[in-house]
Amino acid sequence: RAPVDLLRELHDFYREVLGLESGHRPAFQSRGYWLYAGGQPVLHLSEQRPGEALRLPARPDAPTTFDHVAFSGTDPAATAERLRAAGVAFHEERSPVTGQHQFFFSDPA
Repeated sequence: RAPVDLLRELHDFYREVLGLESGHRPAFQSRGYWLYAGGQPVLHLSEQRPGEALRLPARPDAPTTFDHVAFSGTDPAATAERLRAAGVAFHEERSPVTGQHQFFFSDPA
């Protein structure tokens, strides 16, 4: 969950930088977005309601319990160019276990 201004920023980031598409979202009581890749909903963003308590890490000594998310793609060179064009700092690796081309970067949150 995110405050409304950050929610909009995250929505724009994932659409403009990663090319996800806004799609149908059920009529939940909170505002939010479902973002799609290949016709499938892959990312759900929802608004932190006014007065809603912040969600804290499960372990106070850890900054978060969330590590990463993975999306499949088909054109690493185009992805790198898209990230560069958006001014997103990133680094690339190839997984020695799976052989997958990987991009590591942070979103606005």
